[in-house]
Amino acid sequence: MISEEEKQVKSYPEAATTSSVEFQNWIEAQDLLKKKLIKEDEFEGDSLKYVGGVDISFLKEDSSVACGTLVVLNLQTLQVVYEDFSLVTVQVPYVPGFLAFREAPVLLELLERMKKSDPHLYPQLLMVDGNGILHPRGFGLASHLGVLASLPTIGIGKNLHHVDGLTHSGVRRLLSESKNNDSVVTLRGTSGCIWGVAMRSTADSLKPIYISIGHRVSLDTAIRIVKSTCKFRVPEPIRQADIRSREYLRKFQMGMLKRETS
Repeated sequence: MISEEEKQVKSYPEAATTSSVEFQNWIEAQDLLKKKLIKEDEFEGDSLKYVGGVDISFLKEDSSVACGTLVVLNLQTLQVVYEDFSLVTVQVPYVPGFLAFREAPVLLELLERMKKSDPHLYPQLLMVDGNGILHPRGFGLASHLGVLASLPTIGIGKNLHHVDGLTHSGVRRLLSESKNNDSVVTLRGTSGCIWGVAMRSTADSLKPIYISIGHRVSLDTAIRIVKSTCKFRVPEPIRQADIRSREYLRKFQMGMLKRETS
């Protein structure tokens, strides 16, 4: 029998090709990994020097073609000291709540490659363009990747997951009522659970970002580190990964068009 959760997920066209067996396997794997999740600091914050950022961009014309990008920044200067790309064809469809099964393998490969090529620059902490525990099942891409890579991670969401009664209108109200200059508000659900925070990164940011624990990082530490890396709305490790992945895809597409016309 198909569960209500599976029915809801399969209402999305991209998820229609996912079998019930595969869906159940994802649930079991996610639940198993979630047991290993650590929500406290497990790294030397005072010696933090290299912070990574990961992002995946997809071709608009073909959503199966993706560019995974890993960048590493010097935390003091916010200069990029390492970058790598992986252009892949993704076979796994986008299924709400299970994004990690589509994107994590690409990002893990980039991390493993860096361990071998440039271990001296390997990030001590990773920011992920995706949510951590701020997720319908409490275990988003940032948490999934952190557990598998055994790496401290922070989830950076650009859009709000509507979980546990959280809504865009509610967040806007909290931000408008906030007395803090940095405009950080706690995302507390109707259950009382704290899922993360919404933060207006700069004075002229119209939209907040959503910060959540990924793995081996407390929420307070995550907020502090994200603040220290924000020149614009999105923290610099994620912003640089996004810019560079899009540019890599653009160059690839230009090359593909040249080959087709030559």
